[in-house]
Amino acid sequence: MRTRRAALTEGLDARDRRWRSGWRWLALLWLLAVMAVAAHQWRFWQHPPIDSDILALLPRDADDRVLADATERIADAGARQIVVMLGASEPAQAQRAEAAFRRSLAAEDAARLPFAPADNAADWFPQAQAFYAPFRDRLLTPAQRTRLTGTDTGVLAEQALAALYGPMGAPRLTEWRQDPLGLWPQWWQARAQASGLRVGEDGLLEQDGRYWSVLTFQTRASAFRLDGERVIQDALDRADAAARAAAPSLRVLRAGVPLHAEAAAVQANREINTIGWGSLAAVLLLVWLAFRSLRPILLVAASLLVGCATALSVTALVFGQVHLLTLIFGASLVGVAEDYGIHWFASRQGVAPERRWTLLRHLLPGLWLALATSVLAYLALGLAPFPGLRQMALFSVVGLAAAFLTVICLFPWLDGGEVRQNRFSQAIGNSLERWPRATRGRGWAVAGVLLAVVLVAGLLRVRGDDDLRSLQSSPPAIMAQQIEVGRLLGMPSPAQFFLVRADDAETLLRREEALTERLRGLAAEGRIGGYRAISDWLPSQRRQRADAALTARVESAVMAQVGQALGESLPRPDSSPATLQAGAWLAAPVSAPFRHQWLGRVGGQQASVVLIDDLGREGALALLEQQAAQVPGVRWVDRTADFSRLLRHYRHLMSGLLLAGAVLVYALLWWRYRAGAWRVMLPTLLAGALTVALLGLAGQPLQLFNVLALLLLLGMGIDYGIFLTEHRGDASAWMAVCIGAASTWLSFGLLGLSATPALRAFGLTLLLGIGLVWLVSPLFRPPARPSAGPSASPRPSRSASHTE
Repeated sequence: MRTRRAALTEGLDARDRRWRSGWRWLALLWLLAVMAVAAHQWRFWQHPPIDSDILALLPRDADDRVLADATERIADAGARQIVVMLGASEPAQAQRAEAAFRRSLAAEDAARLPFAPADNAADWFPQAQAFYAPFRDRLLTPAQRTRLTGTDTGVLAEQALAALYGPMGAPRLTEWRQDPLGLWPQWWQARAQASGLRVGEDGLLEQDGRYWSVLTFQTRASAFRLDGERVIQDALDRADAAARAAAPSLRVLRAGVPLHAEAAAVQANREINTIGWGSLAAVLLLVWLAFRSLRPILLVAASLLVGCATALSVTALVFGQVHLLTLIFGASLVGVAEDYGIHWFASRQGVAPERRWTLLRHLLPGLWLALATSVLAYLALGLAPFPGLRQMALFSVVGLAAAFLTVICLFPWLDGGEVRQNRFSQAIGNSLERWPRATRGRGWAVAGVLLAVVLVAGLLRVRGDDDLRSLQSSPPAIMAQQIEVGRLLGMPSPAQFFLVRADDAETLLRREEALTERLRGLAAEGRIGGYRAISDWLPSQRRQRADAALTARVESAVMAQVGQALGESLPRPDSSPATLQAGAWLAAPVSAPFRHQWLGRVGGQQASVVLIDDLGREGALALLEQQAAQVPGVRWVDRTADFSRLLRHYRHLMSGLLLAGAVLVYALLWWRYRAGAWRVMLPTLLAGALTVALLGLAGQPLQLFNVLALLLLLGMGIDYGIFLTEHRGDASAWMAVCIGAASTWLSFGLLGLSATPALRAFGLTLLLGIGLVWLVSPLFRPPARPSAGPSASPRPSRSASHTE
């Protein structure tokens, strides 16, 4: 017997030597890859390309380039703008507060302050007046056309004469001869009213019983390229304090995408630290309790560091930038990627160091299968056309694979010492023997009935919620001020607008004019607040020619009658026959505030956008959708509703893929375990169903992100059944499952504390799911293998090494 055992040992030693020789090259290749990742990380963190734009997470309209371009243009137009409103009961107080506010900002460190005052409208108006002056006679408002066509020439002549000699005549922008009816200033007044601002001569807006000073600022760089520091808000807070000191009853409102972006960056930075470092601390604490050695802690931490760094580098190289939510989600990867290292050290307990290569061969099939199921689950995230989810999927897959390769390539070389058992690891491992198994007894039948009742009651209460607004994570105070500023200034919604298309610019402007004629009627009835259209600033050629002819005819008749009254000849000055062209208007600086509404030629057609003010009125959205159907080439776009429908569509689609994935995983398990595959699969299915039922009983809505979390549960939960089936009755395997499950549970439990609703849905679902599958998996474990001799189990043991 001893000779036979010695021959077996010699054979194992020879196989170990061959295995180690081949594995050395794989380890060297992986070490070179890790060094390349380290070099990239050094360059990456010098100028990290990190994005916090929530729109970057949403899918692009690949099938409609015009709509995608419109959405991006409108979003970019306000992406750098900050609006501050200072409201006081008296005009003098508002002006004092504005002066104090500006002095405070001027005293800030200009190099550190990421924003500056925007271009003043007072500078823009003289440029615009000079630009439009040659086309004065062909720029009429609808009210002016009605007046010129419906008023007797004699009445108009009396009004012109009164304007010429009256002591309190209307303000003029030209000489009386060039505009006897005062049409030019009236057109400008109409444009100012259409912009949503009702300001007095002192430049203050009077609304809600207060006089408001409106200040605008622009960030120097993109609002979504922030570093997680609260710079903008702190500077504005100090300026607020200075303004309130000048006017104690002052009310201050702020709005702008940079405020939301900075709040998101600060929140993400805090959550990355909380979730990432919290997960790492939990993992390392569990590793210390299980192994009571510095070597396992360092090596497990190294595998996590390599996994996260590799994932970050690959994601940055593939996408060009990394989103903040990807980093937050990736921080929870720590609780998953450590499974491989923990499983290695749990299996190393009680195994002689020289037998670690035999141990590696023994562990590889289960580890590969666990990696495959986890990778499939994470890859399922990338099936949805959400760039953010695809980033998370790539980050997670690469991170898991890198941690796995670090364990199997480097751990056998670096882990040459002994790993002793301790009371903590023994207590966990021995608890498997006391864990019950599900049988056909009466007690288990009663438990099954109770479980069925909970499942049915919970699943019947599950309701879907795909409203995009439910994913809003901006602080409530910032959102409330944003809404209030939008109401006071009549700002249009960037998410709802009319998209106008035509084959050429002239047809496009005519369609806009047909649409705005309908919108003016709705605004006059108080059913909408107003609109913003390019055609108000750039009329069609047909309308310009018609207005020029009307103005020339009426003004000539009026000046003739005024000349008769004065006893002198008053010929109308000649006007330029040229019309305002789209190309000249777009090239001029005066078009800058409105240029984002002109999309130009996209997809073979000219396109523009008409924005709507104050959509909060009852029935406004349905009414506007009806108007679009009445004008050719016009489409009503509601991006909030579109994305909500998209979320619902992909929730249903991913639910179907979840079922299909379960079938595929079961097929993979059947190939490995045959009739015993159900023992691996059933715990995860029960945990997933029970998680959904508990969410329903708790009143939590089912969203796309809950379904995606269930996909991850399918991949991660299967691992526990695989380890328990691969290593039947092995206390070290159960200890690895417990430590891995506990760290994963803690990681995603921290993710459930995120203030970002999507991540919170992920975390809560996996908090319940991982905990349940951890508790249920041992109930269906197969019986332990009989220990009928030293070769009964392929796992090398310490006693086997002593026998040699």
